Amino acid sequence: MPRVREVDVFRLVLPYGRRPESILVKLTDHGGMAGWGEVVHPDPKVWNTLEETLAQILIGVDWETPHDLPELGSAADMACWDLATRMTGVPLAHAIGGTRTSLMATVRLPAVRSLQSAVDGVNRFVGAGYAHVTVEIHPGWDVEPLRAIRAAYPALAITVDARRAYTEIGQLESLAGYDLSGIERPCDDLDLSAELQSRLSIPVVVEARSLAELDEAIAARAGRALMLRPSLFGSLAAVKTAHDRARRAGWDITCADGRGAGLARAATVAVAALPGCTLPSDVTEPPRNAQIVDPPVGASGGVVAIPLTQPGLGHTVDEERVRRMARDSFALR
Repeated sequence: MPRVREVDVFRLVLPYGRRPESILVKLTDHGGMAGWGEVVHPDPKVWNTLEETLAQILIGVDWETPHDLPELGSAADMACWDLATRMTGVPLAHAIGGTRTSLMATVRLPAVRSLQSAVDGVNRFVGAGYAHVTVEIHPGWDVEPLRAIRAAYPALAITVDARRAYTEIGQLESLAGYDLSGIERPCDDLDLSAELQSRLSIPVVVEARSLAELDEAIAARAGRALMLRPSLFGSLAAVKTAHDRARRAGWDITCADGRGAGLARAATVAVAALPGCTLPSDVTEPPRNAQIVDPPVGASGGVVAIPLTQPGLGHTVDEERVRRMARDSFALR
């Protein structure tokens, strides 16, 4: 039975891209075992909330599973799951109901400067073993890059991510002629999304940011697949509920999450092991040299292994590096 004696929280600014922020939570029990969690791009209130509430909720409190605790937020909840499953010797993927031993990864191609740059980017991904690519599009950058990529790679599985940039569906409907595997996040309007799905045989992939949003999207028939981002939900229990509801509705699921320092990706890999997660998942970032976990989370030949020989998240945290990278931290005893 876990009994937390110490809580350590770290604020990291990550060394890539636009230097995103990440908050890590470390929970240590009386036997010295530790569990870790992470939230990427946290709400500004998260830091103060953790400092004000975690000691009262966790320190010296007996609990058997995270289900016994009040909602803690995604980072602390992940740390509780990591600690509990390490103590029982069970991989996190198995503990939440995962059945897969590996998963197919997709890799994202952002909008670039030229068609040749787009084709060259896809060439690098294919050369690295990826069989599925997600191309980010927006009005003015959609038909031409897809035409160029499809001409170069006739058999490649391609999904497009519109990032809610469209207010009319005519252009998106025309993209189906490029043999797409799906259209992610076409727009913010569920009615438009539902109309697009009614016209297409390929799945429209809806990102739901809460269970209520998911229920609304399913009721509106706004798509046939869910983009599941674990960090958008307050707990892994809520993530599992979202998975179960989408699966009951007959929807496929793809998993994705913020870059972070590796822990958030490790949790996303565990979620992607669930039986309803049948679509390639976006779990290949952050860059390996920016991660604080060993082994780094990433794909080999376009495939990500589910860590099933180690308990918990299945990764060791380089705490010395965490402390070097931390912009701020606090400890609760």
